[in-house]
Amino acid sequence: MANRHMKRRSTSLSLREMGTLLSVYTTTRSNLGAENNVDLVLNVEDFDVESKFERTVNVSVPKKTRNNGTLYAYIFLHHAGILPWHDGKQVHLVSPLTTYMVPKPEEVNLLTGESATQQIEAEKKPSSALDEPVSHWRPRLTLNVMVDDFVFDGASLPADVHRYMKMIQLGKTVHYLPILFIDQLSNRVKDLMVINRSTTELPLTVSYDKISLGRLRFWIHMQDAVYSLQQFGFSEKDADEVKGIFVDTNLYFLALTFFVAAFHLLFDFLAFKNDISFWKKKKSMIGMSTKAGRCSQEFWAFPGTRKQVLIPAQNPSCPCLWKVKKALKMTILWRGLRPECQFGTYSESERKTEEYDTQAMKYLSYVLYPLCVGGAVYSLLNIKYKSWYSWLINSFVNGVYAFGFLFMLPQLFVNYKMKSVAHLPWKAFTYKAFNTFIDDVFAFIITMPTSHRLACFRDDVVFLVYLYQRWLYPVDKSRVNEFGESYEEKPPRKSHAD
Repeated sequence: MANRHMKRRSTSLSLREMGTLLSVYTTTRSNLGAENNVDLVLNVEDFDVESKFERTVNVSVPKKTRNNGTLYAYIFLHHAGILPWHDGKQVHLVSPLTTYMVPKPEEVNLLTGESATQQIEAEKKPSSALDEPVSHWRPRLTLNVMVDDFVFDGASLPADVHRYMKMIQLGKTVHYLPILFIDQLSNRVKDLMVINRSTTELPLTVSYDKISLGRLRFWIHMQDAVYSLQQFGFSEKDADEVKGIFVDTNLYFLALTFFVAAFHLLFDFLAFKNDISFWKKKKSMIGMSTKAGRCSQEFWAFPGTRKQVLIPAQNPSCPCLWKVKKALKMTILWRGLRPECQFGTYSESERKTEEYDTQAMKYLSYVLYPLCVGGAVYSLLNIKYKSWYSWLINSFVNGVYAFGFLFMLPQLFVNYKMKSVAHLPWKAFTYKAFNTFIDDVFAFIITMPTSHRLACFRDDVVFLVYLYQRWLYPVDKSRVNEFGESYEEKPPRKSHAD
């Protein structure tokens, strides 16, 4: 049987000659049978698929939608002078303009309290209604038309594109009409607007741009991936964060980010390998800050944290506990079923290091506690929160960031007092430094709180100080270290038999 070929017959030119219209209608019904109960909100005459545009229109909100109902948009590409549902060659898609979400609580100043209006509205609503999903308005509608001229083989038609294609038979040839596409990734949670019963009109921004076949197929797969995440239990807010990676970032820059992320994994492995190797050989804690090591691991277990995030984030926990055990020279002895911990003794040099470490922590406490308390008070006075619990959690999180930064400083103080950096695992530090620079890039790509973005740069500052100390206190490679090794020692060579 001969293959049936579907090819585009100068679609853009023929439509332009006939006069193409882009029409957007709204209705409360998901299936449009006739022109009854539809409202025309946008009509673009002499529509040119090559020309991009953006227009904002006001959409009348029906009473059914205001009462927690749904409103749909029907987008038609049809010929001029013919109603779209009477045009046999029309192309159309339907997209909901509303979605259901639990309304976000309004943020207020906790000291001044709610306004009178907010109190009245809160009293009118029962407590159970505050957690019920309500209809939200999607203020953006992004449209695309595929402009590439392609000939498809009917036996190997791409499945992802096939669902967007409409074929017609003209003579002995099967043609496909222009491929219309609605970009759902552009609908972000942050743009949603709550629909109140008093709302009669809402703004809708309709934007259009052409799209290539390759980009169209990529975008279809991305939308399917986001939908799959929601089926696996991701909330709409979680899926929205994934959308932001693709929508808010240039695709070429995003491809570079994926390439750099591969190096991030490599540097993570090399840093882990060298760190474990260093601590396996470590027999003395001279010049090493033990207090910073005990506090370096941060545990995040907020309610609702997903296992996909929690488990990988806590993978370094076991190595950190092992290093703390070595730093404290702790030995676990079993007395039957009861474990007993014994701690080794420190040498004179190690006790000196411990004194410097304690002194550094004492100085840091003068900065740490006022900083955390002052930050919490400042946020209470100047920033609005949903509740006292929200303010408390935010203050604790900022305190953790402050602890994470300041607990890196005792090692710098110990280096300064001992005038040496020879005791540090420089290979592991170097690989970790490479990763901190990569994290700086991700800080501008992934949506995250400002405090977390600032935390991404703290490692850079500390590492630069480490580099300055390494230049200030050069390592004597001819000196034997605590392992009885020297940088200039060469392994003995086997003698050659004569």
